[in-house]
Amino acid sequence: MFQFLDNLYRKYAAESHREFEMMDNTGYRTGSFDSLHHPSDDDDDEMVDIAGATLDFSTTDDDPPLSSGVYEEHSSRAAGMNGNGPSKLVDLLEDPLPGLGTYEDFNTIDWVREKSKDRDRHREITNKSRQSTVALLHSVSDAFSGWLLMLLVGLMSGAVAGGIDIAAHWLTDMKEGVCLIGFWFNHEHCCWKSNQMTFQERDRCPQWQSWAELITGTAEGAFAYIVNYLMYIFWALLFAFLAVTLVRAFAPYACGSGIPEIKTILSGFIIRGYLGKWTLIIKTITLVLAVSSGLSLGKEGPLVHVACCCANILCHLFTKYRKNEAKRREVLSAAAAVGVSVAFGAPIGGVLFSLEEVSYYFPLKTLWRSFFAALVAAFTLRSINPFGNSRLVLFYVEFHAPWHLVELGPFILLGIFGGLWGAVFIRANIAWCRRRKTTRLGHYPVMEVLVVAALTAVVAYPNSYTRMSGAELISELFNDCSLLDSSQLCGYQQPTNTSETGVGNGLADRPAGDGLYTALWQLALALIFKMMITVITFGMKVPSGLFIPSMAVGAIAGRLLGVGMEQLAYYNHDSVIFKGWCSPGADCITPGLYAMVGAAACLGGVTRMTVSLVVIMFELTGGLEYIVPLMAATMTSKWVADAFGREGIYEAHIRLNGYPFLEPKEEFEHSSLAVDVMRPRRSDPALAVLTQEGMTVEQVEALVESTHYSGFPVVVSQESQRLVGFVLRRDLLISIDNARKRQEGIVSASMVVFTEHAPAQAAEAPPPLRLRGIMDLSPFTVTDHTPMDITVDIFRKLGLRQCLVTHNGRLLGIITKKDILKHMAQIANRDPDSILFN
Repeated sequence: MFQFLDNLYRKYAAESHREFEMMDNTGYRTGSFDSLHHPSDDDDDEMVDIAGATLDFSTTDDDPPLSSGVYEEHSSRAAGMNGNGPSKLVDLLEDPLPGLGTYEDFNTIDWVREKSKDRDRHREITNKSRQSTVALLHSVSDAFSGWLLMLLVGLMSGAVAGGIDIAAHWLTDMKEGVCLIGFWFNHEHCCWKSNQMTFQERDRCPQWQSWAELITGTAEGAFAYIVNYLMYIFWALLFAFLAVTLVRAFAPYACGSGIPEIKTILSGFIIRGYLGKWTLIIKTITLVLAVSSGLSLGKEGPLVHVACCCANILCHLFTKYRKNEAKRREVLSAAAAVGVSVAFGAPIGGVLFSLEEVSYYFPLKTLWRSFFAALVAAFTLRSINPFGNSRLVLFYVEFHAPWHLVELGPFILLGIFGGLWGAVFIRANIAWCRRRKTTRLGHYPVMEVLVVAALTAVVAYPNSYTRMSGAELISELFNDCSLLDSSQLCGYQQPTNTSETGVGNGLADRPAGDGLYTALWQLALALIFKMMITVITFGMKVPSGLFIPSMAVGAIAGRLLGVGMEQLAYYNHDSVIFKGWCSPGADCITPGLYAMVGAAACLGGVTRMTVSLVVIMFELTGGLEYIVPLMAATMTSKWVADAFGREGIYEAHIRLNGYPFLEPKEEFEHSSLAVDVMRPRRSDPALAVLTQEGMTVEQVEALVESTHYSGFPVVVSQESQRLVGFVLRRDLLISIDNARKRQEGIVSASMVVFTEHAPAQAAEAPPPLRLRGIMDLSPFTVTDHTPMDITVDIFRKLGLRQCLVTHNGRLLGIITKKDILKHMAQIANRDPDSILFN
């Protein structure tokens, strides 16, 4: 009977925690359970140094204390055996101990326990479904809840992304003017219904007036230019100030890209509040403001964070996901795919991005649900039609001219450039962010953002290619010139006869004119400016994505190379390189294609994405026939960048912030053994352990008070050190505190036992406290001679928090994820104390 009750306790006690504590309070605290802190899941007030922001700690208490009288503690079954009279035994199925199985903030979840807990839950529902129709319906609804959640995530993320796109476009245009028939119209929408537009000046209409026209009455002249210049700077500073102020005041976790933290959270780490409602609200608002300010950043990366916030909030509607951290991370993996889907209009690329770049655990079921959620999100965004062109993609290309094998050479050159740029950018940006963290610069985030915004606006306005938004610039660079195109990039000399009009979709190659030479100089200056300003912009205390700035750098370089190749082909038709496939009057070279390839190369060099990047690019542009050039450039950029360092920008920021993240792509090449990494070391004190019997409540509490460990091994005795199990510190504190308040006779002198049957005691002795139900009877162990490369693989693939080291069944020490990360840092000649969290 006792064994049966113990088994029930072990099976169901872990399911009793409140999952609104998904991102629990920082650190494990000593003392009674009342001293444990329980803020709400979306409380953004309690934070640490995330992405370089030194944030304040504050305390809230959202959960009812155990002393509120709503819980009944199970009594010790040994109390009746010891003659102390029978006492009420709590029904563990109906009233389990609150708090058991939950996690503290900045700690790693136990993937194995979470998956086991979900299997037990599913097995119970399946068994009950055979007993009644109601239980069967409950089983069906439980199975369907995952798909319903994916539907809601897709709808909510698509709607939020559509609103961000529309608002960002409106505020970006507001820096240059205002619509007289309605200030809420952007420039394009304002001129849609105008009957007074001309083809030559299609971007101007009487309903849209610049600030100079409103203030001075004229749009021409030096004074009007100065007025527009000053208004541009004013709006840029205002938007940047509002963005950084809102982030600093209401949701410090809303800054940055969010992808490094999402990767860490998906690996099992807990950062409370990072995916909360306040973070979602503030990041949505400030993302619009930051993009509209003209800073060299994009909204595409932060949309992954926004989608994950939506998913985390919606998880609270479903018990299955609210009460299981591993299941919730499956939803967050799908949400990462949704984020890329709504950012670029690339649902398939989003799924591959989540699989390749972000997710730590990606089962086949998550793949299907990610695909469904990305589909729903893309459909929602298409229904909103934020770009006003009835297309889902950002940079749809009209040209489909074939490329030639000879052009692989320039494409590979673009890949080399992208790899070099990626390596240089990562090193420069990490150096700048480290300087921000370690000097007084980090104490003035508002001033930093305002200075960078002012510098960006002052330098960007005179150059039309830096003045326009990143998305507009890339769209301009991807564009192929037609006869009716008025862009400066199409400033070619006009053909002198009809035989040079070309064939297919494009014009024949033509000699460059004065307008094109001017545009090329402006693009060269824009390239230098973008490369420099992006280094100091990424990582500031505003939402900042890296996709669009990186693509803009590559697209500029690609367009410059494409125009150069075009002119080379035009003037050298008879050379060995071009002879046979590029005849006079033919459309041989497509500069827009080179811009596409350059954009992919630079983004790949910075992020080290490969498969997902190629799919995103062809979904983004609709250029299906250009997959081979994109693949060649992307692979080359990765090889070149990896030669200077295998870390992408997101992994570099994870290491900079000290997150406990075991990179799945990184190989462990050292020949060390488990005994070399485990604690305690030779000079350390003995390992703190519990014995399965013989320790009193007072001794256990003293051990907990004197240490800060997250758990304790349980051994047979101090002499034998034979391993019995493992107990989490939090579960131990909860159980002892609850027993003191609810169980009659439990005092400091009561024995704490982890055995199945309580040992015999004197008649006058207080009843023992039996805690076998909270003990993990099968902790993961390795022997002292296990190679560390195997141990690291075990940690990665099973998502372990800790692993015990034994020799012939005798406990020697413990290895935690933090120990492995510190060991890997030492091998790489890095500071092991840079791993901040346990």
